[in-house]
Amino acid sequence: MAVETNEFRAEARFQRVSPQKARLVLDLIKGSGVQEALETVAFTKKRIAPVIHKVLTSALDNAKYLSDERGLDLDVDNLYVKTAIANDGPRMKRIRPAPMGRAFRYQRRLTHIIVTVAERPLVEETKGKKTKSKTAA
Repeated sequence: MAVETNEFRAEARFQRVSPQKARLVLDLIKGSGVQEALETVAFTKKRIAPVIHKVLTSALDNAKYLSDERGLDLDVDNLYVKTAIANDGPRMKRIRPAPMGRAFRYQRRLTHIIVTVAERPLVEETKGKKTKSKTAA
């Protein structure tokens, strides 16, 4: 019996931060509730944290809007961060002057941030009752 859950996503593309640095913040919020994730990102002291806060807020707004459009019964308090991904974007090639007329090449990395929120599946009460009866017997 497969339970269908709706997912709502938001993206921030071409952000001027390396994916490794963005993943440090995204790993903090992955799997947590939306309200807890918003509070966590609000107090994180990384440069990318306000951008992730904006993406998470956008995903929450997308969930509210699309559930109204589709006529779904969505419990906003039951939403959680299902996936939070920082993918590589294109790299900007730059040149830094070096001694004796040489030039060193370096790359500025860009990131595509994707946040997906979904509603937590409800735990069936019958399963909980079965486990209690087994431990009591």
